[in-house]
Amino acid sequence: MTPLFYIIAGEPSGDLLGARLMAGLAQRLGGEVRFAGIGGEMMRAQGLDSLFPMAELSIMGLAEVLPRLPRILKRLGQTVADITARRPVALITIDSSGFNGRIHRRLKAAGSTVPRLHYVAPMVWAWRKGRAQHLGERVDLLMCLLPDEPDYFTRFGCQAVHVGHPVIESAAGQGDGAAFRARHGLDGVHPLLCILPGSRHNETGRLLPVFRDTVARLSGRYPGLRVVVPTVETVADEVTAAVRSWAAPTLVVRGTQEKYDAFAACDAALAASGTVALELALAGVPNAITYKLSPLTSLVARRLVKLKYVNLVNILMDQPVVPELLLEDCRPDLLAAAAMSLLEDEAVRTAQRAGLAEAMRRLGLGQDSPSLRAADAVLAAIGLTPTET
Repeated sequence: MTPLFYIIAGEPSGDLLGARLMAGLAQRLGGEVRFAGIGGEMMRAQGLDSLFPMAELSIMGLAEVLPRLPRILKRLGQTVADITARRPVALITIDSSGFNGRIHRRLKAAGSTVPRLHYVAPMVWAWRKGRAQHLGERVDLLMCLLPDEPDYFTRFGCQAVHVGHPVIESAAGQGDGAAFRARHGLDGVHPLLCILPGSRHNETGRLLPVFRDTVARLSGRYPGLRVVVPTVETVADEVTAAVRSWAAPTLVVRGTQEKYDAFAACDAALAASGTVALELALAGVPNAITYKLSPLTSLVARRLVKLKYVNLVNILMDQPVVPELLLEDCRPDLLAAAAMSLLEDEAVRTAQRAGLAEAMRRLGLGQDSPSLRAADAVLAAIGLTPTET
């Protein structure tokens, strides 16, 4: 019987991981594979019929989750029931540890024998070390993106394996900037700023007004400024409506190739902290990251998070290669100043690009495909033999 894999992603970055893992599993099994679960447009393109829209899970922050809790709990029960009924050969959850952790806990409590795997180690080493032990009790295998993570989680009794970070196999650094400018009528004279306001409604809701005011400041200094905003399915309508009032002509684009072409065309970028910051690093785009939380979530985060840096590039390099303007520093004046430095100071641009390139090397650029390594780890964990290599 053709094996069925149940895969759950809760946000666009997980959707991308899931889609690549699905492609890897299909390759290893010669196409003899079926999928079920929850995902977005990229996983759907690989053949997933999502149980419900992934956007319902794309929520972050205590204040944001609480009003939606009844709906989330309903979806939680629905998902557990679907997994139990379908009896897949494996459950693979991707990131989104709040929702996915509860899925694992409920299945274990119910005595489910479905192998439970989790993709992307939670950053428990940054804030809640006790969660590492709980993770080991709930999942059969943890697939880690960073090389040092398996040793950490193994100490807490969690079986873990390093598969590599998927950003290194993306085409983020292979965009066609000239074609993008020609396609959208952009000249090569005026600066082009790329703005990435996030993929969740709560992110865009907080960041779009800040970016609007930032663009207003920059348009005074650069009269010919143009802005491009790559966006995703979950927030595309909201983003498109918001940028109509921006002071500089702003182009909204969708799709992975358009995003990567925009990276190649732009002179600098301002981005919400997240996976897209790594795509910008791979593309060598000088950038600064920002993030804003609700007051309640900010208070909790400050008490719990013990990180020196948030951006993985800075974590890998142990220095502030990329400016981080977070929480109370997520302000139009500071963002505009960072953008001006990135647009005008060639020494700053050169130094950052060198740091980005070294961080990507440390992340595994040039090594084996992380998606195929993840697919191999899944098959090994459940005792399935690949039919193709």
